[in-house]
Amino acid sequence: MDQNVTELLRAARKGSPEASDDLFALVYQELRGVARRQLRKNSAGTLQTTALVHEAYLKLCDQASLDVRDRGHFFALASRVMRQVLVDHFRRRSSEKRGGNRVHLPFEDGDIPMEDRGDALLALDRALDKLAAINERLGRVVEYRFFGGMTEQDIAGVLGVTDRTVRNDWVKARAWLSRELASE
Repeated sequence: MDQNVTELLRAARKGSPEASDDLFALVYQELRGVARRQLRKNSAGTLQTTALVHEAYLKLCDQASLDVRDRGHFFALASRVMRQVLVDHFRRRSSEKRGGNRVHLPFEDGDIPMEDRGDALLALDRALDKLAAINERLGRVVEYRFFGGMTEQDIAGVLGVTDRTVRNDWVKARAWLSRELASE
């Protein structure tokens, strides 16, 4: 499957509409799995899995200069786009300013514990932006693993580091984010 995705990405980049359609069919179920995990604890239920997948895929395809190397890189970009779609969704829904309440956000792989209006997700987004400004790779590891559900091996391939480095980065990033979120 990895080879097929890479070949279809190359053909789509050359302008083949058939390749774009075939690519979507090939990655659709995997993207749905990622989206389903993201929305599992969405108590408000206003953003559906299918809508998240379609919006993320359309944003990926709309970028004319998108230069995707392989399957891992594609899912890394999909992770980033899903994060943007989710954050935008909750920003639109949130008409009130956040109160002074501390947001508790446990880090469990692949699950985003979203409160009714996504306060936890918005707090994580702000903290993740701060982390990425300090250490971009740590920010990417969190984004790919937490938002994209990518494996350590996939992340290591995209970032060009070892699996062990990804594990160590994950531990560092979790500790930093926990402190940052607790201070809010």
